[in-house]
Amino acid sequence: MPAIPTEPETISCATCGVEFGSERHALPELCPICADERQYVPATGQAWITQAEWAARAEVSITELGPDQWGVTAQHVGIGQTMQVVRTPAGVLLWDPTGFVDAETADFIRSLGPILAIVASHPHMYGAQVAWSRALGNPPVLVNVADGAWVQRRDPALKEWSGTLALTDGLSLHTLGGHFPGSAIAHWSAGAGGDGVVLAGDTVMVNSDRETVSFLRSYPNRIPLSGTVVERIARAMSSLRYQQLWSNFGIAITQDADLKVQRSAQRQIHWMRGDFDHLT
Repeated sequence: MPAIPTEPETISCATCGVEFGSERHALPELCPICADERQYVPATGQAWITQAEWAARAEVSITELGPDQWGVTAQHVGIGQTMQVVRTPAGVLLWDPTGFVDAETADFIRSLGPILAIVASHPHMYGAQVAWSRALGNPPVLVNVADGAWVQRRDPALKEWSGTLALTDGLSLHTLGGHFPGSAIAHWSAGAGGDGVVLAGDTVMVNSDRETVSFLRSYPNRIPLSGTVVERIARAMSSLRYQQLWSNFGIAITQDADLKVQRSAQRQIHWMRGDFDHLT
């Protein structure tokens, strides 16, 4: 049975999956998010797609990742991030919303309880954040004030935040910067059965070995961050207690993530400082 989109006429960038609204005459020549040096416009050029068109090819899956934690992935949609869904006694957080919103998945999320907020770690992950809000009863879409200019679809549900924001007991947002000035993480101290979880987007990206992380300005274009910025991010994370860290494609470090983040930061700092040039 095909997925049923909740807003079939909403138009998104086909490459990054960020929503722009339903008025074709208002679309820019290029998606500003993809035209930026941190992303890319494909060789085939700018393309736009509606939610109805995505419904014909999207493959949505929901995976239980741990106690009160699920991953929602819409394959063949935009960048293809895994939306993290976290349930707390006070309500549910949607983190890094997908670019496609279907009625069945919205029904499942509503069944988990009231929605605290919808939050993207950074502009590449805005996805269909407004469409998700409308499908879930208009909970707030929290946008870091430092990155507000990147929002492509305005709506009353959008609320700005900055610095550190407590959503409820044991669940808070932290601005770390780096990838974007407003790049953020969510710290869920009760996650993983009390061991603590960080939802990192690609503010901190888990590498393929699932033992180390990277800190970059652009992942597709391989633009690094300076050692000073990496040190700043690592220092901000050193005060948090967590054993797991999840990046934005469902890849995770599931044990001793706090130590591995710090070791990875030192490794990147040493390489960028030239300490290992004798190995090259």
